[in-house]
Formats: sequence, structure tokens, C-alpha cells
Amino acid sequence: MQPLIVAIDGPSGVGKSTVSRLVARELDIPQIDTGAMYRAIGLAATRAGIDFKDEPALAELAAKSQIEFVPGEKSRTMLDGEDVTDLIRTPEISMAASHVSAIPAVRRVLVKLQQEMGRRNGGVLEGRDIGTKVFPETPHKFFLTARPAVRAQRRYRELSAKGQPVDFDTVLAETVQRDKQDSTRADSPLTYDDSYHLVDTSDLTIPEVVSRIVEAVRTGKPEA
Repeated sequence: MQPLIVAIDGPSGVGKSTVSRLVARELDIPQIDTGAMYRAIGLAATRAGIDFKDEPALAELAAKSQIEFVPGEKSRTMLDGEDVTDLIRTPEISMAASHVSAIPAVRRVLVKLQQEMGRRNGGVLEGRDIGTKVFPETPHKFFLTARPAVRAQRRYRELSAKGQPVDFDTVLAETVQRDKQDSTRADSPLTYDDSYHLVDTSDLTIPEVVSRIVEAVRTGKPEA
């Protein structure tokens, strides 16, 4: 019997990480935060001063980096043994992640790792190309979306709560810029097709989104 794989794709700010964690808990399978993996490489590249156009150096960095997840109430992201859970959630690293995720050689390294993790124990994977490239064979594909202003407001509140100085207009501009960058990249662009359940989270609570996904996985059809 094949392990259960749930793919949750969508742009930044739609709640993928939180929803994925709660769906994984409801279904009793691991959460594999693929976005955190790209953020970790983005952080490592920033620290090393690697130019985001230097594809060979970025590919080498991805290949030698050790990324692990420590389960718990809040999953922790480990990079070469260091807990970088909070360090990878800044606006700077969000953009760095978008840059490195556009490098085909980096994607190949991380996709292979994601597939190994999923095929070992199953899991809920969230990202931008899980259902199109990483696990296209799974029938459980969900694309979360929300209006850009709603997503920017969520991100603004999240950063403000952490005490980071932020400006809403800047966050909104970065949201739109990253959408364009992710949806127009040549390798594995942000997209979805008819095999996905589309969920607009703009006016839904997190529990409502989780309920819809869990219901769809268990019954094979979206919640009405």
C-alpha cells in the first residue's frame, strides 16, 4: 500500500504551512515543509555571500546542506544541525528562497529529498509544485489562493507580531513581485490544473480550510 501523500500548493501568504501542519495532524502523517527547505538554502546562500545567479555554487551548496525537520507542536527546521526555524521567515530570506528555487539544479536536489521523505512515511507536502512536479501521481492535490491584499495583510501581521519593522505597502509590493517571479520562472512555475481542488482562503478561517482538505482526502471529494 502506497503511503498517503497530500499536496498543498499556492503562493506565499495563503496559510500553507499552518494548514499543512494541522492537516498532517488530523491525518496522522508527517508534515514536510518544502518551502522551508528552499528558505534554508536561501539563508545558507545569503550567509555564504553566494550570488543568486551563480548556479553551480548554489547547486553545490544545496547538495552538501543537511536539512531536517524535528516534529513537535511546531515543527522545527534544522540546517546543518542549527535550528533556523525563525531565521528563515524574514522578508529577505523569502526573496532569497524565491531566487534559489528558480535554479533547476537546486530544485533537483531538494525534490529528490522531498520524494525520499514522502515515499518513506507519506506526508503532507506544501510548496509551489508539489502536485505538478514532486508527486504528480497523488490524487490529493490542493491549490490554496487568496487575494494579494489579504495575503500581504497576513504577512504584515505575522512580521509585526515578531517585532520586525515592516511597512504594509512594502509587504504588498513584495507579495506581488514574488507571485510574478514564481509564476514566470522557467523551471516548475507556480501553477495548477484540473487535477487540483482549488480553495480560496481569502474569507475562510484556518479550521475551515483544514476541514475542507481533510474531508476531501477522506471522501475523495471536496466539502460542500
